[in-house]
Amino acid sequence: MTVQVTKQWQKVCTKKDLVAHSGVAALVDGKQVALFYLPENDAIYAIQNYCPFSDANVIARGIIGDLKGKLVVASPIYKQHFCLTTGECLEDNTVKLGVFDTKIEDDHIHIAL
Repeated sequence: MTVQVTKQWQKVCTKKDLVAHSGVAALVDGKQVALFYLPENDAIYAIQNYCPFSDANVIARGIIGDLKGKLVVASPIYKQHFCLTTGECLEDNTVKLGVFDTKIEDDHIHIAL
């Protein structure tokens, strides 16, 4: 028997609420999420905002870039790098942040938790 799970999409904001190449924090169903917008490919990345190394909700304030061929965000406190597509920490493979599916519909950003 196959169990099919239906994603619960939440409308979070509009594209105008986001800043290109920067992070914005959002509270979605009681969870802090960091959103990153890359306009060159019209992509939105959503990752857990909580940094386990600094014990603070700061990932949205991190700098995004490319490291070892992966799109990452650097935590602003201790500078660990987290992959925006998988959540893995490049400096410590035992640590992984939650990542969330996103979609854009009529300039509205939706996240599935």
